[in-house]
Amino acid sequence: MLNQHKVDFVVGPAHSGVAMGMIKMLRNKDIIMIIPNAGAAAATGPLCAPNIFRTSFSSWQPSYPMGTVALDKGYKKVYVISWNYGMGRESLDAFEESFAAGGGEIIEKVLLPFPSTNFQPNISDIADKNPDAVFTFFAGGGATKFVKDYDAMGLRGKIPLMGSGFLTEGTLESQGAAAEGIITGLHYSENLDIPKNQDFREAFHTEYGHYPDIYAVQGYDAGQAIVNTVNQLNGDLSNKQAAINIMEKLVIDSPRGKFTFSKAHNPIQNIYLREVKDGVNVVQSIAAEALEDPARGCKL
Repeated sequence: MLNQHKVDFVVGPAHSGVAMGMIKMLRNKDIIMIIPNAGAAAATGPLCAPNIFRTSFSSWQPSYPMGTVALDKGYKKVYVISWNYGMGRESLDAFEESFAAGGGEIIEKVLLPFPSTNFQPNISDIADKNPDAVFTFFAGGGATKFVKDYDAMGLRGKIPLMGSGFLTEGTLESQGAAAEGIITGLHYSENLDIPKNQDFREAFHTEYGHYPDIYAVQGYDAGQAIVNTVNQLNGDLSNKQAAINIMEKLVIDSPRGKFTFSKAHNPIQNIYLREVKDGVNVVQSIAAEALEDPARGCKL
């Protein structure tokens, strides 16, 4: 794509590990990379570059506000658990950063080998330690298994379960009643009362036969960033620095709510506090308004 096809934009990927390899190849080249999902902190941190943009989130953003949420709910002692890989470690660290700063105590921090889903011993340990709450990062099939095991072992309704929003994003149908009451933080919710969100959801459903989740929203916004930039340049992308200058100033009218890019090219966006009610991630409040990732290590 870079050398043979001379493309103007590369959009991708989903996985942070793949993103790291792509960034090392593409940073500071005459091409614009737009990351529509991968949340690795380094992408807009130490590996930031003028031609690298992200329309999704940093791993820090959904989890950091949840430490304050836990404190506001009166939770003083929290058990945290995730997989031992970048997104898991960074999510737990972000929660601990705000939670500990407010006087909270992490009584146990568990990092499981990825992609292990043998959660029963850890859930038994949670029951024994009886924390005020549990905070976790799991996604996909692992999120479904953890939530179902947590419920099956009798902890739902006894020890509150909190998480980065990916715990219940795209997984609610498979989790069923076991997910009821889970509290998460994320930069989107399906029931956001925003005209752009309602229009997008109906258009997406008409086109594809099902309703979108956050992954679709992030991809849509990557497309919007490209279209808006190309239009302002009247289709002339010969000067990539001019394209970068325009992208840096964009206001993206997203289904999640309007956002702009930080100096490190990560979205400055709301993080919504959500609770699962009747199989839907219902917005309770804005956990953090216009939250900007600290972009530690970025030299832009």
